[in-house]
Amino acid sequence: MPTGRSTTLQESAEIRTYKGQDRALRADRLGTAGLLLSVLAASAPLMVVAGVMPTTFGLMGVVGQPLLFVVLGLVLALFSVGYAEMSRHVHNAGAFYAYIARGLGPTAGAAASLVALVAYSAMQVGVYGILGFEISGLFATYLDTELAWWIPALLAVAVTGALGWLKIDLNAKVLGVLLLIECALVVVFDAAALAKPGPEGLSLHAFNPETLSGAGLGTALCFCIAAFVGFEQSPVYAEETSRPHIVVSRVMFLAVGFVALFFAFSAWALTVATGPGEVVRTAGEAGPGLLFQLTEARLGTTFTDVLHVLFVTGMFAAMLSFHNVVARYAFAMGREGLLPAAFGRTNAGTGAPATGSLLQTGIAALVVIAFAVTDDLPAGDPTAPVLHLFTWMGSVGALGVTLLMAAASFAVIAFFVRRGTAGAQVWRLVAAGAAGLALLAIAAYTVKDFGVLVGAEKGSVLAWVLPGIIGVAVVGGLLYGAFLRRSRPEVHARIGLGNEAFRLDQAAEATPGD
Repeated sequence: MPTGRSTTLQESAEIRTYKGQDRALRADRLGTAGLLLSVLAASAPLMVVAGVMPTTFGLMGVVGQPLLFVVLGLVLALFSVGYAEMSRHVHNAGAFYAYIARGLGPTAGAAASLVALVAYSAMQVGVYGILGFEISGLFATYLDTELAWWIPALLAVAVTGALGWLKIDLNAKVLGVLLLIECALVVVFDAAALAKPGPEGLSLHAFNPETLSGAGLGTALCFCIAAFVGFEQSPVYAEETSRPHIVVSRVMFLAVGFVALFFAFSAWALTVATGPGEVVRTAGEAGPGLLFQLTEARLGTTFTDVLHVLFVTGMFAAMLSFHNVVARYAFAMGREGLLPAAFGRTNAGTGAPATGSLLQTGIAALVVIAFAVTDDLPAGDPTAPVLHLFTWMGSVGALGVTLLMAAASFAVIAFFVRRGTAGAQVWRLVAAGAAGLALLAIAAYTVKDFGVLVGAEKGSVLAWVLPGIIGVAVVGGLLYGAFLRRSRPEVHARIGLGNEAFRLDQAAEATPGD
């Protein structure tokens, strides 16, 4: 009988071909570099610097955004301690919901799976708004042609969906090249801002804790967490990496450290370029155009033109990264019976989760069309897709991911306590608990300040409807999990098991019917 690695390979083949279905993603396709580039692409450095940072400064009035990135980096580093350790024991494309199911139980895992689908889909769809806005602006500037934002947005939906069918290693190469170019351009701007500061000079005022104030602090926390989104996606690709017990945790810490330092420095460069005392007013007036105004004055028209183009490709990289994650969550859910079985099969030619890719493409198309038809801003207002689709959906998604991280932190503690190994992991569990409490506080502040995001007065229905989307997903998922526990206990027992569910199927078929 084969032993060791040959046994593992044989089991992998059996899982893949069980009942003639592709039930496993292709292994050994990503190393440290490929996985790191894939997850960092979701953070879209140029989109954050040009889109998220001006919104946080201008709309939410928080000058201390650079300090926020440092604080959140520390919180997420604490989170990563327990999360990374969990990734050594559980390899599942369902990542968040699989961890939560293994720690807090299958019913909680069912709720987490639905929240993950909604949150990551919202974040991905939100990017289409700012993409359509930017491409529409490029047509107006360089071709003197009016182009409705939703036309390039829908074209991007189609292209992203097509790439979702391709191999993940090819996607990693595409994402990696775009990411490296983006980072280089942002670094050039940072250097130019420091070389030619605004009227207040090289001020460090933005790192003063007193700058963390304002009515929009909670929503600013949510928006800044959205800039980190990507690092926690590492375990989603665990089944497709070489040495997942090493690579996944390594990539996670590298990604958190890079994002925290890179964005803190870039946000500070923006305050230096405008002056800390003027950054809120200037960002409020310029909106997503703030970065381009600053580069025009310091680096000239040619650099700014290139920046516009790379801004679009960077957003495309982020969309592709989110698309890949949603498709893999749908695959994991289909494999375990939370979604129809068709979602739990991969493309025979490429090994990609094709049905999940189609699901995400369809959702994105419907939401973009809905916003194009129902947007209630004044006709012709070019900021509509940014203020509504990008800002609203991005914040809804970030809230969902924040809650998932909090739940995963507590699930890590429960997992090791139930295994009887908490004593050996005590410092990791303390870190996980501290991160979970901090993330719950951030989520509470986010919900409290959602009215600032939508520009509504306190108590406005809209201020509760948007975060309510995540609330509905939580309740709906819990009810669905309870239904499965009562009516389909065999499916309920599989939640979070991933490929281990295959062995449950074999055991059930080897046992005479009840």
